[in-house]
Amino acid sequence: MANIEQDTEGRGKYFLAAFLGPLIWGFMAVPIRLLKNWSAEDILHYRIILAVSLLWLFNIVFRKADIRADYNYFRQLPKNNRTKITYLTLISAILLFANWYTYIYCINSISVQAGAFAYILCPLITTAAGYLILKENLNIAQKVSLLIAITGVCMLATGSLTEVLWSLTIGALYAFYLVLQRIIQGFDKLNMLAIQLAICTLFIIPQMLIDQSPIPQDSTFWTVTLTIALLFTIIPLFSSMYALKKISSSTLGIMLYINPIIAFALAVTYFREQVDPYKFWAYGLIFIAILIFNSDKIKFLFKRKKHM
Repeated sequence: MANIEQDTEGRGKYFLAAFLGPLIWGFMAVPIRLLKNWSAEDILHYRIILAVSLLWLFNIVFRKADIRADYNYFRQLPKNNRTKITYLTLISAILLFANWYTYIYCINSISVQAGAFAYILCPLITTAAGYLILKENLNIAQKVSLLIAITGVCMLATGSLTEVLWSLTIGALYAFYLVLQRIIQGFDKLNMLAIQLAICTLFIIPQMLIDQSPIPQDSTFWTVTLTIALLFTIIPLFSSMYALKKISSSTLGIMLYINPIIAFALAVTYFREQVDPYKFWAYGLIFIAILIFNSDKIKFLFKRKKHM
């Protein structure tokens, strides 16, 4: 029992990191909507450029030793392992790039609710992939919580087929990105994120040169995009990748439900989107599923506070 408590306490910061990412992303529709007058391509392109510039500047100035350590570790790996890491990193960048584009387009051209629903499907896909592909263990309570969550998702999926397909695409892209980050181990997560973002720039620079779109001049665009790059990109992505060092992708997957719950609340209260009453029940079921999935950790936290 003592070993379990020590393990839970030692992993507390990783659970906090797992919670932080979805919490921040839950509010992302707000800055995205502020850029509604610009195309999804412009938002995506400059978000990536700003994020990769900030991250590499930070790494080069403050984290040269970490970059060197990862480079030496990569060189020491067997050739087949280096090839595997290279392909996984490339695929990760593609998934991340596609997830960002589809999400931005969905928020500004489909609906905020569709974007929220995407990150309801995402945890189910992530948890199922962790269970089936990575052979991560789920106890009885966690399996029950997944059934409850699936019930809530089925209730939400009875709306527009177009919105459901957009949501499924966005959710699946990020779910498989998370699973790959769980597989890629042994490297500094901030360095890995910097490399993935650098690969993303290779996708956009040729397109920007071909299109020759004018650089946005509005200060609002740059202020909001910079905020998205730092607060809604680097911090939550690093937080999620850091969490995967010690917790399963299944646990991180269920934590992602925090994102759509906040996004749904914003859609109703801030964006004034019309919502069918049954959706409130569906989101309520999903919230209950989160509590059940993490019941052991919640019990430990309350027990710890009681003895402090």
